[in-house]
Amino acid sequence: MLDRLNDEHWAGRLYMRKVSPFATWVFARLGWSPNAVTAAFILCGVAAGVVIAFGGLATAIVGALLIQAYLLFDCSDGELARWSGRTSAGGIYLDGVGHYLGESALLVGLGFRAQGHLTAAGDYVTAGIAAALLAMLVKAETDNVVVARVKSGLPGNPDAGDAALAPTGAGLAKARKLASVLRIHRITHAVELSMLVLLTAIIDSVRGDLAATRVLILACLVVAALMVLAHLAAIMASRRLR
Repeated sequence: MLDRLNDEHWAGRLYMRKVSPFATWVFARLGWSPNAVTAAFILCGVAAGVVIAFGGLATAIVGALLIQAYLLFDCSDGELARWSGRTSAGGIYLDGVGHYLGESALLVGLGFRAQGHLTAAGDYVTAGIAAALLAMLVKAETDNVVVARVKSGLPGNPDAGDAALAPTGAGLAKARKLASVLRIHRITHAVELSMLVLLTAIIDSVRGDLAATRVLILACLVVAALMVLAHLAAIMASRRLR
């Protein structure tokens, strides 16, 4: 199970895939469908974004715990589908929607948190919404590879090997290698972002201000904007569309 996917999240490999089979057994005993587990996964992700929007250290802790539950449900829905023989395109689609909603909710919630109060206007609120839109655009760039291949008559998924995925240009290849080492793109991913929100909440509680949280949302915005351009360039320069 741990080696099922090359792109398995590090937290899944490290600990959650060791815990999720027990949760999957419970869900099966309760009679839950795989889509019901996916719905719980989506609910936890959206709830985490709502909770952290209110600010304070306690909400950051609750948000981080909700994202851990989000990860657990995300692991278990596929396990339950395979174990019960109820895998489906609809389930895969719903799972993808869950990642879009969960990660965008967390970024929007962080924007409200950085603003310091709930308001429909404000620079940090705008930054959170913009970061969420850009992060979702990066996901859409990835998903659209399959769409483009199918529409052009190619197999849906490109070869999984690095030779197929890596950019052909020397400069882009070096940039991709550097990004794979630094992992800065993960700053907008739900698990990593929830941990960073908790860390900045601790710093802010010590300092008595919102400086750390505000630096985090601006960093998310910058990274998301850079990733939109870099990811698009990497896809177009690789063999994914060939």
